[in-house]
Amino acid sequence: MIGYVTLGTNDLPRAATFYDALAAQFGVGRMMDFESFIAWGAWGGAPGIAATLPFDGQPATVGNGVMVALEVKSPEQVHAVHETALAHGGTCEGAPGPRGNDGFYAAYFRDPDGNKLNAFCMIAPEKTGE
Repeated sequence: MIGYVTLGTNDLPRAATFYDALAAQFGVGRMMDFESFIAWGAWGGAPGIAATLPFDGQPATVGNGVMVALEVKSPEQVHAVHETALAHGGTCEGAPGPRGNDGFYAAYFRDPDGNKLNAFCMIAPEKTGE
């Protein structure tokens, strides 16, 4: 049901650098590029992500409790996305690793505007002897 997620920015060129690098980790690029809005993804593919200068002209602010979760295929890709985010101005909000014991593997970070994201995958829990 989700087509794309839009996050506000106060510096579109900085956001573009950050999200260009993240999009490359997912094998996609820009699918829309306007003066005040850029969207990354693939037409007809998985939901995309966008950065925009707010339409009302007011400063962009971070939503408390709002987070965008980006699904990847493996724990190795969780690490790669997290490292890419930090290398492009993001900040760590939780190092890559398993969360709980249900196969959820994730890393948390914020983009340069303070928007919270995570990269995650589901891995098969270790089987126990039955």
